[in-house]
Amino acid sequence: MRVGLLGGSFNPAHDGHRHIAGVALKRLRLDQVWLLVSPGNPLKPARGMAPLAARLASAGRIADGRRVLATAIERDLGTRFTADTLARLRQRFPRVRFVWLMGADNLEQLPRWNRWLSIAHGGAFAVLPRPTYNHRALAGQAARRLRAARRAARVAPALAALAAPCWVFLPAAQHAASATAIRAAARPSPT
Repeated sequence: MRVGLLGGSFNPAHDGHRHIAGVALKRLRLDQVWLLVSPGNPLKPARGMAPLAARLASAGRIADGRRVLATAIERDLGTRFTADTLARLRQRFPRVRFVWLMGADNLEQLPRWNRWLSIAHGGAFAVLPRPTYNHRALAGQAARRLRAARRAARVAPALAALAAPCWVFLPAAQHAASATAIRAAARPSPT
C-alpha cells in the first residue's frame, strides 16, 4: 500500500489541500492520502490556532473518507515533530510505503524543522508547487543540500518504492488558496 502524508495545521483546511491530495494520488499513484492534522506546530504561534477538534473537522470536510482521510494520529502517537511521527508510522505500519507531501513553502523552511535531514533521509517526499514559493524553495538550502537525491518528475509514480533519500518536485497547476488568507478574510474589519 502506498500512502501520502500531508501534515499541517489545517487552520482551516481548504480547497488547496484537496487539490494537493488529488494531484498526489494521481501523479504518485498512491492508494490513499492521510491529512495529518497537527496538535500543535512548533513553528507556528498558538495564538489564532483553532482547537484541534475544529481543525480535524475542517480536514474531514475536504476528505472523502476512502482515499483521502483526515486524522489526528500525531495526537494519538504522542509525537510533536515530523521526524518522530514518520518513525512511529513506519514502525506501526511496516508494510506501508509512505511518501511525505509538502508544498514548496515547506521545502523552503525545511531546514528549520527538527531533525530535517533525518526526515529527508528516512523516506521519499514529494514537493508540490505553491504560488510565489517555487523558485526560492528550489534554490534554497534544503534543495541544494538534497540535490543528489532529487529525481525527475517522470519518476514520481515509482517514488514510494525508491530507496531514500529521494524526492521530486511535481510540476502541477497551482492552487492559490491559503489558510492565512481565509482567516484574514473571516476577521471582522475594524470600524
